[in-house]
Formats: sequence, structure tokens, C-alpha cells
Amino acid sequence: MFVSFFPRPRAFFISVLVWMGFAVGLWYLGAKGWGAIIGLPPAPPDQAPIVGVSIFWSKPFLWFYIYYWAAIALFAGFWRLVAPHPWARWSVWGSALIVFATYLQVEVSVAVNTWYGPFYDLVQAALGHTRRVTPAEFYLQLLTFSNIVLVAVTAGVLIDFFTSHYVFRWRTAMNTYYTDNWATLRKVEGASQRIQEDTMRFSTITEDLGGSLVNSVMTLIAFLPVLVTLSLHVTVLPLIGHVPQPLVLAAIFWALFGTSFLALIGVRLPGLEFRNQRVEAAYRKELVYGEDDADRAQPPTLTALFADVRRNYFRLYFNYLYFNVGRYLYLQVDNIFPYIILVPTLAVGAITLGLLNQILNAFDQVRSSFQYLVNSWTTIVDLMSVYKRLRGFEAMIAGEALPALETAT
Repeated sequence: MFVSFFPRPRAFFISVLVWMGFAVGLWYLGAKGWGAIIGLPPAPPDQAPIVGVSIFWSKPFLWFYIYYWAAIALFAGFWRLVAPHPWARWSVWGSALIVFATYLQVEVSVAVNTWYGPFYDLVQAALGHTRRVTPAEFYLQLLTFSNIVLVAVTAGVLIDFFTSHYVFRWRTAMNTYYTDNWATLRKVEGASQRIQEDTMRFSTITEDLGGSLVNSVMTLIAFLPVLVTLSLHVTVLPLIGHVPQPLVLAAIFWALFGTSFLALIGVRLPGLEFRNQRVEAAYRKELVYGEDDADRAQPPTLTALFADVRRNYFRLYFNYLYFNVGRYLYLQVDNIFPYIILVPTLAVGAITLGLLNQILNAFDQVRSSFQYLVNSWTTIVDLMSVYKRLRGFEAMIAGEALPALETAT
């Protein structure tokens, strides 16, 4: 799954984490200010945030772009020397481009959150008649918003197009790797489906989950400082009282609770999904044999095979029943959770409408990032079932014993 696309996968992914930690640490330890050498200094601490699309070509942003791609070039160059790989341009440089585009989309969200303050304060001034507000001021604010989201639309369309090619290249690499070992793999149950369908599903789901994970991490990096700053206006939590950084603590607690809760009630789903693929493959295989051999796919055989399909689906439906009860209850409470923790602050009128919307948006971004596993759990279950099937393939190639689920009845 990975060796076909990435150079020395285990060492590669460890080096990704190490290099990423080093690059991020170096950035905050001083590299952030190195841009001043070439005329791209960081923003002064007392400078008001830039509201509008010009933030994306401001000097601090331009220096970050240079720093990021310089770090990628060094990393890619190292692996090109240590372990040349035919798919390195896609697996290394392609992954870096997807991460960069994800970062850009997160920064669009930050820019929109910054825009919320002056816009909703303008709305409050107009509705509260605290000052005269002209239509031109509203149109100007809406134009500013349109320019910001235009960056998101452009980046989103282009990266979706690129990601489609990235996923297919990964599938091509896996397809080539498995077909080269077809003489060994053809004996595995559902071999044709695993090569034709599971490789496509694995690459697509992994890219989707990986992209979501990168987005969550970058959203945390971008919005946690925002939420820390906004926490200065919210100092009290219901039932608890005064605590430091209440918004951050509330977001972490709620996300950890939801993740632990759903992991507990959904622990059986990956195995059931895997068995579902097995019984479906066995039923489909008998039907395929029956197309060319009149003695195959007889009604008693098909009835028995379909009974296995039915039995496993009904077990899956039952497990999803109580899993979805818990999941939907959590998500419905999640919709009002920010307002619950803001009740003491709202009751005394301690914040303006602009600050309220900035807090709600920043809190939602941080909370949803911490809820990565909650939001992705059903997709993770699907990926785990596909991974188990392809892992059985690779056990055959390596001459290892098949995983227990492959031989379970």
C-alpha cells in the first residue's frame, strides 16, 4: 500500500514528523524573523490585523511561502539521494503541494474570522442606531469578503483537480505492485476485487483522511492563538466559574469526550465491515463463475452465500443503530455547546456582536479540529476494513501467515 508509492515508508513517515517538528520549531525560535534580511519582516506586535485579501501577499506571508518550499526542497533532495523512488515527484512533492494548499485554505478561514469583527460591529451599529451607517460601508465590507473567498474558491478548485490526479497515481503505483505479484496473489479470496476496487478505495480514503488531518492540525495552529486572544473577553464557564483560557479548555474537553465516547460504542464496526467485504466477494465470485460454467452458481449455493451476506448486514445494521444514536445525540448537543459556555458572558453583555461572531467561529474551528476522529469515524472504519484486506495481500507476498480475520468464519 505504501511501499509502492513512498520511499522506505516507515523511515519516510518518521522523517516527515521529525523534519516537520524541526522546521516548525525553527520558525518560532527565530526563522520567522529571518525574512527581514531580504526585506520581508514579520508584522509588528502592535500592528492591527490586515482585513482583506491583501493579507495573502503581505510580507510575512511571502516569507513563509519561501521558507516552506525551501524546507520541502531540502527534505525532497535528501530522500532523492538516500532512496530514489519512481513515484517520488508525486508522493513527496505532490503531498507537499496538498499540504500547502490546505494551509492556504485554513488562512482563508482566519482572514474571514478577522473580517467578522468589523462587519458585525457595523451591523450592530446600524441596528442599534449608535452611529450613522451608509450603504456604501456595507457594500465595501461585502466586497472585502468576496475577495477573500475568491482565494478559497480558486485554491479549492485547483487543488481538487490536482488531488484527483494524485489519488490515481497512488492507485496506479499499488496496481503495478500487486499485478507484478499476481501469480502469488491470485490464490487469495477476492483477489480481483482487491486489486481493482480496494486499491482505488484505499488511495481515495487515505488522501481524504490525510487531508482532513492536515487541515485539522493547521487549523489548530492558526486558530488556537486567535482563541487564546478572544478568551480575554470570556473568563467564566457555567458551573465552573473563573478559569484561565476557558474557551480553549472547553473545546479540548468536549472534543476528547466525544472522541472517547464514539470510539467506545463503535469499536466493533471495523471487523464487521471487513467481514462484509468477504461475504460480498464470495457471493460475487460464485456469480462470476456461473457466467461461464453452468454447474456453478446453483440456487442452493447462491442461497447459502446470500444468507451469509444477509446475516452480516443485519449485524452491521444493529451495531450502527446504537452507534448512530450516540453520534447524532453528541452532534446535536454540539450545535449549542458554544452558546452554553457563553451564557454567563452573554447574560451580562460583556461582548459585542462582532466579538460574539469571532468567538463562535474561532471556537467552532478549534473544536472541530479536536473532533477529527469524531467527524471521520465512519470513514476510518471503512479505511480499516480496506486496509485489512490489502494487508492480507501483502502477507501473501511476504510469505507471512494471513491475518486472523482472513481465516475467521
